[in-house]
Amino acid sequence: MARKKYSVEQIIIKLREIEVLCGSGSTVAEAARQSGITEQTYYRWRKEYGGMNTTDAKRMKELEKENARLKKLVAELSLDNAILKDVNSKNY
Repeated sequence: MARKKYSVEQIIIKLREIEVLCGSGSTVAEAARQSGITEQTYYRWRKEYGGMNTTDAKRMKELEKENARLKKLVAELSLDNAILKDVNSKNY
């Protein structure tokens, strides 16, 4: 069975659907199954996205991308700095 990649907005919508189903008397396992996901996926998503709305989740994803880009820049600059120190420390 192929895995489906859900967007952040879709995940938040699924979490809300499951909350509504649980509020109407069904168990978490039944509600997750009706929404088309496993119970384990529900708990993982709830841990990561629980209590967020779609704008918060979008902002979080943007910040994660920016953080990854900045980490890459720092790594490159640190490498350049180390190379320059190594070249500069040699006596010619």
